[in-house]
Parts: sequence; structure tokens; C-alpha cells
Amino acid sequence: MRTIFNIVWVAFGGLWLAALYAAAGLLACLTIIGIPVGIACLRIAGYALWPFGRTLVDNPDAGAPSLLANIAWVLLAGWWLALGHLTTALAQAATIVGIPLAIANVKLIPVSLFPYGKRIMRVGIGDYRSYGPEIVGPGNPRSRRSREHVVFPG
Repeated sequence: MRTIFNIVWVAFGGLWLAALYAAAGLLACLTIIGIPVGIACLRIAGYALWPFGRTLVDNPDAGAPSLLANIAWVLLAGWWLALGHLTTALAQAATIVGIPLAIANVKLIPVSLFPYGKRIMRVGIGDYRSYGPEIVGPGNPRSRRSREHVVFPG
């Protein structure tokens, strides 16, 4: 079902939205100071191209630089990007067919408002990788699973 929603999303505006985010990202990467902005735009472009089956999670390793970058982002670009996604979602929600597309636009609001300190992850049923290997998973000292001792017979 996710694939069908993604195909409909791409056909009805997702491709253009991702292309605009990618173009803004490449344009921002032309200057050294704009490279972090460009990388954020390119991450958002990937999420905007294929939003169903992916989710946004907080990066536990993000620190004060991501907070400062988010403040600058919101003041310069984030508020109007989020407003654009909101108005587009309201227009799409006017029809029954457009409701899934409106949901995808609403999912893009948090990352367009605060892109730093976030990760875009695949959603998988029963898959710990959907939460990120740094949060839960084998080999992580903070993970309950890695603290369990396995005894092999023999």
C-alpha cells in the first residue's frame, strides 16, 4: 500500500517538490557557508520524493550546533516552508482522494521546520533498524539486547 501511495504522491506533485528541494540544496552548496543548508535540503528532497513508509526521529547525538542551526533555519526559511506544506495539505484534504497526499504534506512539516537533529528512517514492522541502530540494536551498550548474555551449549 505504501508503494501505491508513493507512486500517487510522485505523480501528483511529489516529484516537483523533491526537485525544488534538491535544486535549493544544490544552489546552497555552491558556497562553503551554505553546505549545511544544502545537505539539509537534499535530505528533505529524498523524504519529499518518497514519504510513505518513512518517519522522522530525533537524533540522540545532535547537540547545541543543531539547535542553533534550527533557529537560523526557522527564521530564514523554515516558517514559510512549513506554511507552504500546511496550505497545500489543506487544499489536498478537500477531496477524499487527496487525503493521503495531505497526510504526506503534514509529515513534511516537522522536517521542513526543524531539519537539524533529525533522522529520516524507514518504517518496518518488527524491525529495530526503523528506529536507528544507535537507539536500539545489537552492539549498542545502551541497548537492553546487547546486555543479555548468550550461552551456547556444548
